[in-house]
Amino acid sequence: MKKLGIIFVLIFMLLVGIHFCLAPKSGEFVESDMLENIKSRGVLKVGINSDSKPYGFIDSNGNYAGYDVDLARYIAQYIVNNPNGVEFVSVTPSNRLLKASTGEVDIVISTVTITPFREQVVNFSVPYDVAGQAILVKSNSSITSLTDLNGQNVGVIFGTTAEKNMKKLVPNANLLGFSTYKDAYNALKADRINAITSDDTILSRFTYYDKSVKLLPKRYSREPYGIAFKKSESAIKFKESLDFAIEDLQRKNVIQRLRKKWGIL
Repeated sequence: MKKLGIIFVLIFMLLVGIHFCLAPKSGEFVESDMLENIKSRGVLKVGINSDSKPYGFIDSNGNYAGYDVDLARYIAQYIVNNPNGVEFVSVTPSNRLLKASTGEVDIVISTVTITPFREQVVNFSVPYDVAGQAILVKSNSSITSLTDLNGQNVGVIFGTTAEKNMKKLVPNANLLGFSTYKDAYNALKADRINAITSDDTILSRFTYYDKSVKLLPKRYSREPYGIAFKKSESAIKFKESLDFAIEDLQRKNVIQRLRKKWGIL
């Protein structure tokens, strides 16, 4: 398992290195200020997971919707003075940090937990919300606690902190990785796995629509969510503006209203 973690880190750093090696160079390059660039453009490029309802998803009209989408529009009001000055880009748990670190998007709002490792490759805003790792099982399951997962097939989403946590907490569980939450949910319904583990705020959506599944009551971690963006000296002013926006939204209870609007625990 440790070898897999090392391989993942090396691959990630290699991809970032390739990106910058291929970037055009002409003499000494001084990166321009990130905040001023975005303001000049008038559009904030935001990475959103489109398979993470109620956080980010595509609605019946083909538009991005959800908690993260609403938050992005509030942030855009602070950064470019226009809540509609947003360009959404689809990201996944496995590629979102790469898109943020290379500057393909200005920010990623996609239930990204702030961790020491991730802080080495991207910048983070101050936390805007907090979740806890939970376990989703079928309502008639005999699984009642973490220890019951030993020897069981447990679904995790590639690129999430839940995968790393489970390897520590239940080393004898059989972890099966999925690219999307929908794929993991379908595997649970089809009895190909016995449980799914991820943030409670994400898994709770399945219990809202489907009473044949349930969340176990205990939480096994504290997951502070942050907005991820490129790690660069040019982003100092941008981080200050982003942090101010989040703290102001919290003071005005906007974050709490968004949680209520989207039915988040």
